[in-house]
Amino acid sequence: MRCSVGLTMLAFSLWCEPIRRGFFCGDLSLMHPYKESTIRSWMLYLMCAALPVSVILLVEFYRAQDKPKYAHGQICSGYYLCHMELPQWVLQCYRKIGAFVFGLGVEQLTTDIAKYAIGRLRPHFFALCQPMLRDGTNCNDAINAGRYIEDFQCTASSMSAKRLKDMHLSFPSGHASFACYSMVYLVIYLQRRMHWSRLKMLRHLLQFLLLMFAWYTALTRVSDYKHHWSDVLAGGAIGLTYALVVTSIIW
Repeated sequence: MRCSVGLTMLAFSLWCEPIRRGFFCGDLSLMHPYKESTIRSWMLYLMCAALPVSVILLVEFYRAQDKPKYAHGQICSGYYLCHMELPQWVLQCYRKIGAFVFGLGVEQLTTDIAKYAIGRLRPHFFALCQPMLRDGTNCNDAINAGRYIEDFQCTASSMSAKRLKDMHLSFPSGHASFACYSMVYLVIYLQRRMHWSRLKMLRHLLQFLLLMFAWYTALTRVSDYKHHWSDVLAGGAIGLTYALVVTSIIW
């Protein structure tokens, strides 16, 4: 199932084209300047993929050390790998990380389907594309005032096929859905599995910081003019929904 989700996402990225939507020359929401992302892709992957996996491994390992309270003396799982019985904490890591990865894949697939089906233009469309109509006119010509333009080409020298495709993938925000799903999943995981009373305040601090990262990521997608506010709202809602559904199933 996880493999199918991954292959579908790869197919969207390599072969699918988003719906080609048009625009009005006077649309102020598409006239924002182009800016680099505050939260780069590598930062997002580090915080929303590597961090949750690392935290789960760490918490489950230390839970296994607190046998009287958490493991009830059951340090083995009954599962074998190369004739070696796996510890219970390894099995717990597999389950929690497996659920996290599956939910992440489904969440990203849901986001991609919406992106390609809607094809909404990003707020920096005019700055990046510099569109010209087939008849040689552009938005500076009075004849195009109030017209809905679908037949156009980008004249910017830096325009590539990849960038042109990405320009139509504004709704919903992939950064917002990714960050919201990962951070909310990890917050709920810590609430359910990190039970040491002496670390209660640390747990709450970590949960607060995780939620603030998701919130900050969502805000920067608007301030960097990568998405409209409604794109971010929809992306956050997708991530939150899947985080709640997945965690409700595994616990």
